[in-house]
Amino acid sequence: MKGPHLTRRSLVNGLAASTFVLPYWVSGRALGLEGTKPASERVLTGHIGVGGRGSDLLRGFLSNPGAQPVAVADAYQDRREAMAAAIQGKAYADFRELLARDDIDAVVIATPDHWHVPIALMAAKAGKHAYVEKPLGLTIEQDLVCRNVFRQKKLVFQYGTQQRSSAHCRFGCELVRSGKIGELQRIEVIAPDGGAGGVTEPADPPPNLDYEMWIGPAPMKPYTPSRCVTPGTYWIYDYSIGFLAGWGAHPLDIMVWGCDADLAGPMTFQGKGEIPQEGLYDTVIHWDVTARLANGIEMTFKPGSDSTKFIGTEGWIDIRRAGISAEPKSLLDIQLGPDDVHLTVSLRHDINFVESIQAGKEAIAPVGDAARSDIISQLCDIAIRLGREVTWDPKKEEIVNDAEASAMMRRPMREPWRLEV
Repeated sequence: MKGPHLTRRSLVNGLAASTFVLPYWVSGRALGLEGTKPASERVLTGHIGVGGRGSDLLRGFLSNPGAQPVAVADAYQDRREAMAAAIQGKAYADFRELLARDDIDAVVIATPDHWHVPIALMAAKAGKHAYVEKPLGLTIEQDLVCRNVFRQKKLVFQYGTQQRSSAHCRFGCELVRSGKIGELQRIEVIAPDGGAGGVTEPADPPPNLDYEMWIGPAPMKPYTPSRCVTPGTYWIYDYSIGFLAGWGAHPLDIMVWGCDADLAGPMTFQGKGEIPQEGLYDTVIHWDVTARLANGIEMTFKPGSDSTKFIGTEGWIDIRRAGISAEPKSLLDIQLGPDDVHLTVSLRHDINFVESIQAGKEAIAPVGDAARSDIISQLCDIAIRLGREVTWDPKKEEIVNDAEASAMMRRPMREPWRLEV
């Protein structure tokens, strides 16, 4: 792979020059790659989906001292060729050819949402560990199948909820789990809203796009200029349930990291929201959901910024991507002791993934927690679309006494695609 004058520093610089990369976060120290492991000890990674988020992740893995990106796959020819050239690796139009390589240890999946679980399952079948961008599945069925397969095969799964690698998020969740706010009474979750619009007039797909592969297991629909680009990839129901999951994954993940209220007993969801009737985008927006959890705990989920607020009998803690606040403020000065809850420490999400593979241990954002938070998003969507209460039994993992709602736990997949188990 590596020629006589090729270094990881030159590869990072080449990737930074690509028009598809967000060049903002890798530090100079990281670019120097002090402590890089010998090639024989690095985890070889293949990257499936290398658009905006995927190329950013690729750059991170390139600066990861324990990883070696060697291949990319994308339905867009220009993307995959640019990224492959930047890492001096191989480009694939069909991700299945990448998965067939015996030398690749792990894959990073940053495709449109509807591809996340199908590709992850094929990766697991091929014996690959997987870093999967959020949200997890297109349906509850996909969430559960993905969780079960990765557990059965004992493969490392890392969910793309990178706040778990932020010290303040970890500390806030430790305070809640250690009982520092007293008995938990209420959880308020906020995530950015979606939107309406999108061009509906059919057009020819661009020549650099394999549209058949991009659609994959989703229903075949005429191409439009808004369909295969953001925000369409997030806001079209064939491919996503919108920001209920696409952004909600982050604060809902903090919710399940900070407590187990979603596991304690049946949860009943009711809510309202809007589904745009004009334009291409048709996922729920402007939602307002209330859930009754076990032990009298109430959860609300509304659009806004990005936060998870835990409210207890002795105070509250509000955890955001940008920081943490509390009342009383003295909660943030607490020094946790040996008898308190201490969560896994991770300084960087991709490094934690690779180190977990090397150590044969669970990553900081494991598949079980990914399924938990994504199921909450799915139940919110189902309750809004049906316009009535929906109750979930977390022990039986089923919707209670509602055949219509239960049917929405799964969707058909376009042939020849299916969930690999």
